[in-house]
Amino acid sequence: MGNKQTIFTDEQFEAYQDCTFFTRKEILQLHGRFHELAPHLVPLDYTNQPDIRLPLALIVSMPELKENPFRNRIVEVFSEDGQGNLSFNDFVDMFSALCETAPRELKTIYAFKIYDFNVDNFLCKEDLEKTLNRLTKGELTPEEVNLVCSKAMEEADLDGDSKLSFSDFENMISKAPDFLSTFHLRI
Repeated sequence: MGNKQTIFTDEQFEAYQDCTFFTRKEILQLHGRFHELAPHLVPLDYTNQPDIRLPLALIVSMPELKENPFRNRIVEVFSEDGQGNLSFNDFVDMFSALCETAPRELKTIYAFKIYDFNVDNFLCKEDLEKTLNRLTKGELTPEEVNLVCSKAMEEADLDGDSKLSFSDFENMISKAPDFLSTFHLRI
């Protein structure tokens, strides 16, 4: 007769399953990953819904994010406070939106938010330059970065306002067949 520990209530499991692309087993795996980051802070029992937030520095140290050039932006975008401090719910949302089974539309929304460094709901040339520099690990000259970003803006800026709206970005991403296969995190 086992004394099985309860981490979540059935209602919590149902809520996570309704709002994510995860099974119960995957939700438990995510809790395990979250707990491993700070075992002294993260309780094993979430039935009373503790309000524990882990700092950005802990989250970005995970193997899934450590080598990602956008790690800080990813975590900031998914943190409720915008500073990168993640609750377990934020953590689950991040992995859900970036999992392999998440739809293209959802990934496009979050890619746009991640690349919008100045958080003005548009991608300006400076946002594109930061994105390109991170993607290429700074291996392009400033002139090359400028040329690539100018060409991208020229092609994708459908209304000619020198910035990309979400619909401009969505149109541009629709022409990138490898977007779905490269924009994901695995548990």
